[in-house]
Amino acid sequence: MDHETLRADMVDGLEHALERPLGAAVLDALGTVPRHEFVDDAYEPGSDEVAGSRVLGLRTVARMIAALEAGEGDDTLVVGAGVGYTAAVLAEIVGGRHVHAIDIDRRLVHIARDNLGAAGYDSVLVDRRDGARGYPEYAPFDRVLIESAVHDVPRAIREQLADGGRIVFPRGTTDQTLVAVEPAGDGGLELVGEFGPVGFRPMLVDGEQPSGHERNRTRREDAEFDSQGYFAKTGWEYEWLDWDDRLDSR
Repeated sequence: MDHETLRADMVDGLEHALERPLGAAVLDALGTVPRHEFVDDAYEPGSDEVAGSRVLGLRTVARMIAALEAGEGDDTLVVGAGVGYTAAVLAEIVGGRHVHAIDIDRRLVHIARDNLGAAGYDSVLVDRRDGARGYPEYAPFDRVLIESAVHDVPRAIREQLADGGRIVFPRGTTDQTLVAVEPAGDGGLELVGEFGPVGFRPMLVDGEQPSGHERNRTRREDAEFDSQGYFAKTGWEYEWLDWDDRLDSR
């Protein structure tokens, strides 16, 4: 079967599998985006990993996009660009220039950009940013999708939400629920929908990403020395013995 036929078969059974309506816009977007440009095992239900990041399954993406209730022209922020697939689906709904995706991992940013370009969505903006700080340069956003688990929406992201906007995110740590929140009259956020259990990794801070800079000096230097073959021949204890001999000879 060709990719288009496989994609159509995959999308056809989504509403039945999820036992909830997804809406024509979401189904059309999922049926249009060439998932094989983003994921090696595009039509398998398992979770692949790319650059240390877990690739979301199609059912999870469908639930998130449906919960977001985005429409044409909605300025949208995706916190956690990943491989770029979710951003591409949103681009089909709101328009590529209205999608902004950020990721704390620089390598994933480049992967997402390459994938989106190859799939024809190069108008989507992908940038390397700390997710908890959002993307203030392009705020406010009508819709925000957070693709990592948090106890609550970070304050910076709350402040970047437009009036009448919506944020969808996995709430919790071990027991997570996909939820949607909207601005409340008191300046906070109110829960407007729950969309079932999910299992996301927690939001990372700078230094925790797979390609990030190790902040623990001992682990960082050990890794650097190991990559250089620094201890390959003798081992660290011989280096110290050598220095002791030099000091004693003075």
